[in-house]
Order: sequence, then structure tokens, then C-alpha cells
Amino acid sequence: MFGLIDYEQYLIAALIFIPFEYLFPLRASQKVFRKDWRNDVIFLLLNGVVIQLGLLFIFAGLITVLKPIVPHSVTDVVRAQPIWLQIIEVLLVADLGFYMAHRAFHAFPSLWKIHAVHHSIEELDWLAAYRVHPVDQIITKTASFLPLFVLGFSDNAMLFYLLTFKWQSTWIHSNNWFGFGPLNWIIASPKFHHWHHALEPAAIDKNFAGQLPLLDWIGGTLFMPDRMPAGYGTTDPVPTRYDRQILYPFRSWFARPAKSE
Repeated sequence: MFGLIDYEQYLIAALIFIPFEYLFPLRASQKVFRKDWRNDVIFLLLNGVVIQLGLLFIFAGLITVLKPIVPHSVTDVVRAQPIWLQIIEVLLVADLGFYMAHRAFHAFPSLWKIHAVHHSIEELDWLAAYRVHPVDQIITKTASFLPLFVLGFSDNAMLFYLLTFKWQSTWIHSNNWFGFGPLNWIIASPKFHHWHHALEPAAIDKNFAGQLPLLDWIGGTLFMPDRMPAGYGTTDPVPTRYDRQILYPFRSWFARPAKSE
């Protein structure tokens, strides 16, 4: 999971998703170089290093504390399972952690200010997936990945999930209509996640899962009408420039108190 950032993966993503969005566009009028695309390229190029370092620091501490708490009998049973069963369990455990962290970012004002940076996107495409505050990603990925390490799932099962998560998260933001038909209710698709970014009141605080809409159905947060949203974004005053977006959640810490009359 950790290591030097492989920037070739971003080039591969561009070579895959740009033609894909051209062939199957949800919004044909949306340009490849849409609004704020330069800003999101900066997120793509810089976020990876910060997130990797943050995860390394947090994992080093938490695994040291939590690993001894889980009995070896539990980790031995987990690793002894067939790889296909481990993959199913990894998907469930990791997406449950993602769902809970994601819902918390919407529920608590201090966390929402961090997550609002991602929701400030007004035109969704594959590149929009990378406009995420590093603190947001570090917390969410810790909630998703840490249980997998502590429970002792095999490296192959976790690798399968990590690769699936990376491409899934890019795809569900993309500007295309391609989906799974009735399986959209089982596997997260652009239709599912675009509604999470919708501005319509009925869609606010809905569709938190990363890959399994079933979790939203259980949690009472599933919303996927038979159409696509009219628009995206947030009413929060999130700046449009990278450096200001990074500082936006914390600016109240540095605000000077108003002078009394």
C-alpha cells in the first residue's frame, strides 16, 4: 500500500478515462478541460505524497497498539480462509469503515469543512476524484484499511481490494452514463455516486458507501432515482485555488476575534 508515488498510474488513468468519457458521456457538452481542471491536476500530483506519509505515520502507531490486542487464533483463522472468501470479507470490512468515516465527515461540522473541499466540485469527471483534502483521505483510508491489517487478511486479498478501490473511486466520479443496470443497486456506479454530489435537497447526506450500496440501504441513506442530478457542488464558501482549499477547513483557527465596541 505504501511506497513511492507511481505517477505513471495517473497517465494510465487519463488514457483510459478521457476516451471513455468521450465515447459514453453523461454530459456531452462538458469539456475535457472543464472548470477548475488545473486545480484538480495539482491535487492529483501533490496529494499522493502527503497522504502516503500521513498513513505511514498513523499506521505505525496504531498497528503497534492494536495488533497485540487481536488474538493469534483470530488472525490464523482469517488467513486460513480461501482467497475468494477473504476478498469478499475484505470488501465488506473495508467499505463498512469507509461508510462510517464518510458519514462522520457529513455529520460533524469540523469534519465537514474538510470534506467540503471534495464537494466543491461542480463538474464531475475522472479527475474530480482527486480533489480531496489530504486529511480527509488519511482519516478515511485509515478507517478502511487499518481493520484489514489488524485482522490479518492475506496480502493478495488486500492487494485485490486496493486495486479495485483505486479504479472504482475514479470511475464513479467520471462523466459517463455507463453502469450495471439493476446491479447499480449492488455495485457502486457513477449513477450512485453522482447523487452523493448532487445539490438537490433530497440527495443531501446520501450514498456514503464507496463500493457497496447495500450499506446505504441498511443505513437508510440510499438515494438513487431513475434519472441523473441536475447539478453538483456545495453551498459552502470553499475557495477555488489549491492552497486556499487546503487551508479552508482551518482558517477559523487563525481568524482574529471581533473587537468589542
